[in-house]
Amino acid sequence: MSALKNNKELLVAAIKNGTVIDHIPPTQLFKVASLLELDKMTHNTITIANNLPSNQFGLKGMIKISDKFFNEDEISRIALVAPNVILNIIRDYEVVEKKCVSLPKELVGLVKCNNPKCITNNEPMPTRFEVIDKEAGTIKCHYCERKINKDDIIIK
Repeated sequence: MSALKNNKELLVAAIKNGTVIDHIPPTQLFKVASLLELDKMTHNTITIANNLPSNQFGLKGMIKISDKFFNEDEISRIALVAPNVILNIIRDYEVVEKKCVSLPKELVGLVKCNNPKCITNNEPMPTRFEVIDKEAGTIKCHYCERKINKDDIIIK
């Protein structure tokens, strides 16, 4: 293997068009992959890398998906398990946009209420949660007012 300039090496191949989800906490990488149903993307080239060196966090995970651009619902799903990741939008091998993912103020139809008596578990209606603490990832059901911590969230 030949030495590269400044002893730097590209650990993950570049993509022409698509999205790079960067700075995923290593413990959350496969949760993000599962939430986005990457196993069902049969026509996209997908690169998943974990425990990459990060100046900011020590280690990070990264997912590169060619020819895929995420909608707000998909971005909210990412934010539920890995807030503060960076989405890099790539067009013609260049980063044209960077988005810092964060939880929205309200989540509709994304999360299951873990209160078995909640109306959303007994009637055909969408769930609605208010995000009450973005840092801790705490949400509150609009209907039964049950608070749910990040680790107890069940994503639909």
